[in-house]
Amino acid sequence: MATTYTWTVNAMYTVQQPDPNYVVNVIWTLTGVDGQYTASIQGNSMFDSNQSSTFIPYNQLTQDIVIGWVQNQLGPVGISNYQANVQGQINS
Repeated sequence: MATTYTWTVNAMYTVQQPDPNYVVNVIWTLTGVDGQYTASIQGNSMFDSNQSSTFIPYNQLTQDIVIGWVQNQLGPVGISNYQANVQGQINS
């Protein structure tokens, strides 16, 4: 059976500049499930409040948007490394 991975936002920390409730830190969990086996790893992604990007008001943020930020920051290699870590726990 193939492992199914799920990303979850646990917490977000904000600053009030450059915009109100600007997210600068996301605590997240990557969980893998393979049949009866489950494993997870937590991570912490920090974002620069000086980055130039389109601001999304805090109350309009969804889990998918924030996980997209995390995955974009990690890149394909980072995502693969975290998944390999979780898979290693499952294999053990």
